[in-house]
Amino acid sequence: MKDDKKKQDITEETPLNDDTNVDFSNKTPFEDIEIEEFEDTDDEGGELGSAAKMKKLREKLKVAIEEKQQYLNGWQKEKAEFINIRRRDEESKQEFLKYAVSGLLEELLPVLDSFDIAMSNKEAWNAVSGQWQAGMETVYNQFKAILAKNGVESFGNTGDPADPAKFHMIGVDETTDAKQDHTVSVVLQKGYMFKEKVLRPAMVRVYQK
Repeated sequence: MKDDKKKQDITEETPLNDDTNVDFSNKTPFEDIEIEEFEDTDDEGGELGSAAKMKKLREKLKVAIEEKQQYLNGWQKEKAEFINIRRRDEESKQEFLKYAVSGLLEELLPVLDSFDIAMSNKEAWNAVSGQWQAGMETVYNQFKAILAKNGVESFGNTGDPADPAKFHMIGVDETTDAKQDHTVSVVLQKGYMFKEKVLRPAMVRVYQK
């Protein structure tokens, strides 16, 4: 009886501390735990997150490829323009050198004219010694060989068609021969070509029917 009474007294007289008076009636298990720890997001994990990352990578790769192509196209365009500029400069340089050389060669033509005049005067030419004639002819031929090596060739012979682009007509000789009509009758001064350009036209007389 004494023991039962003690138990009853303890139950009735011993109150709970204030900090133990917690109402658990509205609480659910793990309610205080941060839910975000267990949530999966599209950006950080899971299949949806991986798909989003792959999409972004593909977009970045596409942009990078487009930029690369733009840079490549620009580089190729600049390279083509540079090559064209170099080619035009080289062509201009060659053209300048060609005309510079042609100017020098044209100044040398009177020397050839002097040789032609001297050797065409048969009376004066035959009056000199054969040794002197041979020496003059050697110099003349050497001079012509040097000019030929540099692209200079003479033209203009009797019977050639009277091409206005190559011949400067200073007189007319009548003819009854149809084959001689508009052909060279007399060459007064030889003409010269520098490669494909007329360096100096020939002065001639022409047959005319």
